[in-house]
Amino acid sequence: MDTRLETGAMVVCLVTAPSAEEGHRIARVLVEERLAACVNVVAGVRSVYRWQGVVEEAEEVLLVVKTTRDRFSGLQERVVSLHSYQVPEVVVLPVEGALPAYQAWVQESVDAGPAG
Repeated sequence: MDTRLETGAMVVCLVTAPSAEEGHRIARVLVEERLAACVNVVAGVRSVYRWQGVVEEAEEVLLVVKTTRDRFSGLQERVVSLHSYQVPEVVVLPVEGALPAYQAWVQESVDAGPAG
């Protein structure tokens, strides 16, 4: 069975933000609201992209978000509501494999229940 298609399957989401401050704020909300188990905020990312027909460059932070497929929709909506970009990057990637105990921790961390 292809575990990438299971609703509870672990996924990694990539989100960029224009500053460490905004990235940390988004990360904190995602974890507090159980939309993510963990978010790494990686500073020093230099992005080159096309926006409105012009090639642009910007310093950004990269958020590496660990969650489950069934939490992705809510996570995506929340990122859009918190983000300053008109079109924020929210990309979901399947996880081909991970330590089973880590996968279980991710699932437990995003399950509904008391925050903690």
